[in-house]
Amino acid sequence: MKVQKLILPVLILAVLATLYFLYFSPKDDLGLFSDFDTNSNANRDIIVKVLPERGFLQDKNSGGTVFYVEDGAGQVVKVVGPLTLPPGMDVTSRVTLRGHLHADYFHAASVTLRN
Repeated sequence: MKVQKLILPVLILAVLATLYFLYFSPKDDLGLFSDFDTNSNANRDIIVKVLPERGFLQDKNSGGTVFYVEDGAGQVVKVVGPLTLPPGMDVTSRVTLRGHLHADYFHAASVTLRN
């Protein structure tokens, strides 16, 4: 009788653990810009590869820094980020961008370096 009372809670815990590890756990893979909706201004995180060979241009008129990144599908996107970027942007390979996608560029509210 005691075993029958434990089966349902154990099954529920197993399902919850599976959902967490497969869906909610943080991933370290490059994200996809195709997952973003250009009609939404909600800020979301995406991990991307920085393309330092394309350069970093500080545009004081718009108050941002323009640079280029590549997502997991190889799509190159122009990013308009904060005016001051974290030190080491020119030597890092990947960053996490928090922002939203427009039709012709990604507006990054914040840029965080990744290992």
